[in-house]
Amino acid sequence: MNVTALARTVRWLYVAAAGVIVLAVVATVAWLGPLPPKTVVISTGTPGSDYELFARRYKAILNHSGVDLRLLPSAGGVENLRRLNDPTSGVEVGFAQSGLTSEAQSPDLESLGTVSYEPFWFFYRGQAPRDLRSALSGKRVAVGPPGGGTEALALEFLRLNGFDQNIAQLLPLTMEQSGDALQRGEIDVAMIVASWDAPVVRRLLAASGINVLGFARADAYAALYPFVTKLVLPEGVGNMATNRPATDLNLIAPKTNLLVRRDLHPAIQYLLLEAASEIHSAPGIFQKSAQFPAAETLDLPLSEQARQFYRSGKPLLQRYLPFWLAVLANRFLVLLIPLVGVAYPLLRIAPAIYGWNMQRRIFRLYGELKFIELESESRKSGARRDLITRLQRLEDHADRLHVPNSFAPLLYDLRDHITLVRTRVQQASLERGSALLHTVEAHD
Repeated sequence: MNVTALARTVRWLYVAAAGVIVLAVVATVAWLGPLPPKTVVISTGTPGSDYELFARRYKAILNHSGVDLRLLPSAGGVENLRRLNDPTSGVEVGFAQSGLTSEAQSPDLESLGTVSYEPFWFFYRGQAPRDLRSALSGKRVAVGPPGGGTEALALEFLRLNGFDQNIAQLLPLTMEQSGDALQRGEIDVAMIVASWDAPVVRRLLAASGINVLGFARADAYAALYPFVTKLVLPEGVGNMATNRPATDLNLIAPKTNLLVRRDLHPAIQYLLLEAASEIHSAPGIFQKSAQFPAAETLDLPLSEQARQFYRSGKPLLQRYLPFWLAVLANRFLVLLIPLVGVAYPLLRIAPAIYGWNMQRRIFRLYGELKFIELESESRKSGARRDLITRLQRLEDHADRLHVPNSFAPLLYDLRDHITLVRTRVQQASLERGSALLHTVEAHD
């Protein structure tokens, strides 16, 4: 093997190693997927609703990380779910109250957990009704717009209590419209699903002439519907001066789910979870400090990122680096896996393979030398001339064999051994010739 062939062999070894490394890096990049999007669309709710107010706070927090959260108003949780389940809608995040869907109905969605209570408020004008039927029969009742969670829960509430929709005049008013209409006397009842912090709820609780109906059978509702929680509205919490409400009242409340599409980038999910912790962890009238967000699977399973977040918090790099720098650093560290795990062993083994190849070439000549030596012990003198020729060819091959300096001792040993075998063959041939000559002289 000449110097050019030797260099070519070394080059091909490293080319093969580089090819394997490139394949490993490409596979890793494909597994990592694209970088996080800089724009994400969230389906919110009606103007002034909890969902809309929540989304505005999420938007402000995500903007600090260079992500534009675009708000898309909706009628509420039902419409949010419809958009999330439609891959062509462009919506990737949304809020929905518990009890509106299931994993079978929304296989492409996952939950980032629950973020708040949404009590079911039954506001009415005038004196306390004798019973639920008298509170509703023939009355003008606001149940929220179509596509909203309020309408869904209100209709289920009527059905569960044995009432059809004809018991009252049901009006599709938004939460703000319902509050204004009730205070003006344009409607008799307003069913509202909203948090304690909703301005319309606080206003109606403090307003004279408007009362809240407590649910005497709240435990039964919670037993029948696991997505519902029994809450207690304390006496006087609406207005201490006028003691509104006049007694403790039992309420029922679904919870707000923060939902995402399964294919939403994991880094964006972590950003949303961080924002949820900042927005929803404060204590409130119905919740303790850090109660929300919570790793609850009321309707849909938690995403892998949510499980990891609730188990150990946000990723390590995002704790100390800006969002995009953390994302790039994380990808770089992951790319080191094929570089360190594949490249390093290959680069370590390549010289070993090359060394084995060099030894193999020399040892192959040693093998041929051994065959010549064995044949020399059994051949006649005339046949030994052929062995001398073969030894000369073997020596010429060894002279043309170029190896690194580290293998030169093996090559020199081979040449010495070729000379040794040639000497033995020649000596055996001379001894054989001398023996034949003595035999001839003895006959003469």
